[in-house]
This record gives sequence, structure tokens and C-alpha cells, in this order.
Amino acid sequence: MGRAHRGSGRRGRRLRAALCAALIASPLLAACGSETGGITVNVYYSTEENFDQVIAKCDAAAGGRYKIALNVLPRGADDQREQMVRRLAAGDTDMDVLGLDVTWVSEFAEAGWIAEWTGQDKADVEDGTLEGPLATAEWEDKLYAAPKNTNVQLLWYRSDLVPTPPTSWGEMIQQAQQLKSQGKPGNILMTGAQYEGLVVQFSQLTAGAGGKILSDDGTKAVVDDGAVKALAALRDLARSSSASPSLSNAKEDNIRQEFEAGKTAAFELNWPFVYASMGKSNPDLAKVFKWAPYPAIDASKTGTATLGGFNLAVSSYSQHKPEAFEAAKCLRSAENQKFSAINSGVPPTIESVYADPEMAEPYPMRDTILDELKNPAVRPITPAYQNVSTLISTILSPPSDIDPVKTAERLRTELQDALDSKGVLP
Repeated sequence: MGRAHRGSGRRGRRLRAALCAALIASPLLAACGSETGGITVNVYYSTEENFDQVIAKCDAAAGGRYKIALNVLPRGADDQREQMVRRLAAGDTDMDVLGLDVTWVSEFAEAGWIAEWTGQDKADVEDGTLEGPLATAEWEDKLYAAPKNTNVQLLWYRSDLVPTPPTSWGEMIQQAQQLKSQGKPGNILMTGAQYEGLVVQFSQLTAGAGGKILSDDGTKAVVDDGAVKALAALRDLARSSSASPSLSNAKEDNIRQEFEAGKTAAFELNWPFVYASMGKSNPDLAKVFKWAPYPAIDASKTGTATLGGFNLAVSSYSQHKPEAFEAAKCLRSAENQKFSAINSGVPPTIESVYADPEMAEPYPMRDTILDELKNPAVRPITPAYQNVSTLISTILSPPSDIDPVKTAERLRTELQDALDSKGVLP
């Protein structure tokens, strides 16, 4: 995979001027400052509630040695990645700290777009960080990012309808169908649209069945018996009477909103952000809004949840690397991870934060999340992940059309073709 070439200073200035002219009316305006007047560390990050307050805290902590400017990326993950890829491929020197989805680190590292964390910076990041989230920031035994927040999906349910939550996929479907037969809300809400959310479901079900999609080194398409079981589980839900009619078009916010309406659903497979949202949107339903570990395919085993979240990387083209590394460490400090967990619902990557007494009331699901984080599933790690993800979501959509054995054979063949391709695609 080829590495992008560094642009000259003149090229960087021309690119900066062109980008600033094009982005006058966009959220990225903060990046378009004068080249004089001190150092500005530009942080490019996804939309996250209250993250501007974290930026302000770290800006103040810098004590005037440099300023930190937040540049909000588009809401969609594909749009975020595309914007960063295009600017980094052009050698843009205005980008300093990059908020990367955990699945992008290997791609960006292999392309030479992000700097390795070494020395004391590396030691600071590794200290106290959970092993699973830390692994998502590594590529070829080197650290290329600092885990800011992690994520795992839970099974959310209504305790007024489900006194004892299911532990297996089949039990969940059975309970849901029983509720529907009684005329009660019994839908199971899942991200089944043709996008990354469907890949997450397939990944965690495969891991929970003891299977693999790719080899550990990311070079071979495995799609073994565990993956076949996962495909059967997705199909079984999609074809059951407990599937939401919108399953094949459903994304995270869609299923959150349907559950909050309180009319159709008993179960929801989603990230922890839904807890705080439920408290604001439907306080009465929030009283019976409970959580349990992600269900296993086999009732005798424990379900395995796939890691999500964001890592902070420093651009290889940053002109302020020491300041960028320092700013990134501040943004993901234990104090700021606790703030983001309590106020924005994103799970910390530093283990000690979970034991903080101030987490107890606003983050009551913290022990369940921590248990899942200690035995996580990691999405296939490969520089070609974007191609792998797009291919999987295309082949599995709609889930009701899955034929486990034939779909597995197709995945095996076409994923290998994707892994053998060269280059980084925008």
C-alpha cells in the first residue's frame, strides 16, 4: 500500500487557502486562521454532545502556550473518513489531532498518515488503558493512536414486560414472540440497514459463536462455522414475527427513537448512549429501561460484544506534533473520560474511571459494560477494512435474504478478493 507524499510548504499554504475559501460557511471555519499569532492545534472530531466543553478545558490547561480549535466532522462515518482521507492524501498541514473510528487506525497507519506514539507519550496512553480498546489503536505492534472512548452494545429491555432478560439469541426471539402473541410490545430492534451497524451485529455474533471472519493477521477470509451460525441468527431474527418492519433500513437513531416511543418494542440492541437519551425523551419509560449483556447464540456461552469508539491520532503532516500529542492526552484523560461518560454516554477506555463513585448514578450500567470490555470482539483488523465493511453490509442486506451456507461461501470468495486489492480507497 503506497504512502502519501508530503507536500511542500508552498503546496500546503495553497491547499489551506483553497480549503478555507471553500469552507467559509462550514463548521470547519475554526481551522482557517492566520498563520501568525501563535500555535493552534486543530482537532477534527465527530459530532459528540458536550465535547466542546472538553476542548475548552484542555485549551485552558494549555495556559496560552497554544490554542485548541475543534473542527466538527460530518455526522456520517463514511463522510468523516472521506474528508480526512482526501485532505491527508494531499498532505494538508492544517490537521493535527484526528478522531478516528477504531476501524480506521490500521488503514491510516499503513498509509503513513498518522504518527507513531513513542516514549513517554506512549507510556502515558498505555497506563491504565483497557487491553481491548488499546489493541484497536495499534498496528503491526506499534501504537498509532490514543483510545479516547470505547463502546460495546448491550441488550436493552423493558423490565415491565421482561422480568428476566434472555441470555441467548433464541431465548430473546422466543420471549419477544410470546409478548406479541399476548398483544404486548414485542419487537426486537436491531441495526439491520446496509451499513456498518449490520457489520457490527455480524461481527459480534460470529465472535460469540467462537468464529472468525478474517484471519488474525487480516490477510485471509476465513468465514468459518461460527460465522455461519451468526448468519443463521441474523436470518432467524429478520424472518421472525418479532422483527421490526423497519429492520432492513434501521440505524442506531432509528431504533433508539422507536424504543423511546414505547409502543412496539421490548428489546433493543444498541450502544450505551441510549440510556441518557431515554431519561430525557421518556422519563416514565426510563424507569423500566434496563440492560443486560449482549445475548449469545449458544445458551451455554456468554455473548461477546464488538468494540466501537474513537481513537485520537496525530497527523503525520502536523506542524505542531509535540503540542498535538499533549492536547490528545488531555482530551482523553481520566477526568475528561469521566465527564464524557456522565454527560455524553460514551464508555471510558481507562479502567479506573469505572470505579469512580461519581459514575454510579448517571452510569449504572458501568459494571456490565466493563465485563464486556474485558472479553470483547474486535472487528476485522486490516488496512482494507473500509472495503471489507462495505462488502459485508452489501452481501448481508437485507438480512431476511441470508442463506447461511451460500452467503458464507460468497463472503469467503469476495472478501478474499477485497483483501488482495491494493491501495487506499476514498
